[in-house]
Amino acid sequence: MSSITRRDLMAAVAAAALATSLAAPALAQSLPQVEFLYSPYADYAPFFVAKEFGFFEEFGVDVTLSPKGDTAETIQMLASGNIEAGSATWASSLFNALDRGATVAIIATSARMPSTVPSPSPFMVSQLAWDAGVRTVADLKGKRIGIPGPGGFGMFSVGKALEKGGLTFEDVEPVFLPPPATAAAFANGALDAGWSIEPFAQQLEKQGLGRRLVEDHTFGTELGLIAFNQDFVTENEDAVVQFMAAYLKAARLLDTGGWKDDKVLRAVAKYTGTEPDSLRGIPYTIRSEDGAIDMASVREQEEFFRSRGASNMRVLSILKGSIVSIF
Repeated sequence: MSSITRRDLMAAVAAAALATSLAAPALAQSLPQVEFLYSPYADYAPFFVAKEFGFFEEFGVDVTLSPKGDTAETIQMLASGNIEAGSATWASSLFNALDRGATVAIIATSARMPSTVPSPSPFMVSQLAWDAGVRTVADLKGKRIGIPGPGGFGMFSVGKALEKGGLTFEDVEPVFLPPPATAAAFANGALDAGWSIEPFAQQLEKQGLGRRLVEDHTFGTELGLIAFNQDFVTENEDAVVQFMAAYLKAARLLDTGGWKDDKVLRAVAKYTGTEPDSLRGIPYTIRSEDGAIDMASVREQEEFFRSRGASNMRVLSILKGSIVSIF
């Protein structure tokens, strides 16, 4: 398979910055269609902005954003060709699927944790647990801990947070539930602590239901990736370049003060199911300027899952031939 080059991608981005006239010829013909799977989290904001601001059409690709389940579902739909593209976390299900020969092309990073606080994905303690005396991670021994699911970034993140108190998953009672359900679980005492992500973390604080307990446990960690069906990439390299150029344009808008723009907040609120004001001032994820993936971070996550028996292969052998060479 020929590969999309970094020069192709960055040339497309530069072209959009210098000449919006690219849109006219693109719209004069039928645009290639891409259905993209997303989760209602703030770290997906570049995709929401690219869609609502018309960046995808500007570059010549017709993108439909569709809500998704977990990483396993995303990879399965990509590998089967039922969907063209999606974002997912570096999870054991991804590594295992690639090991089994899933036809998925990993294109670029979608989000990375910043090396600053406040964190866009903190480990939080419920206000009820705090009032009962929980002040440190060590105090959570034997307590119920919320995790969005087994084998994904949320599990890795919670594992790193527990290490801060000298604990492992064997020292607590894991409870699997999605971040939007954490509020009710914190309120009724079903959970003592758990993983969260924006905009839900800030909502927990504003509602007086939770507090940030650990925020420095995943500094610089790769949070997610952008993947396409391998056959689609082979047959539609131009469409993939156009998609990525629009994504990077939106990401740069956000990274240079875009979060202060009311139009941006409305776009993100539309897909996260929150009010625009709830997004003001939230910490948000970052990404490399050209979308390059920090493979050292990926290897660390794979080793975490492998040590727990969730993954039985080494990441370098898995990813060989599975990443399209953009960068």
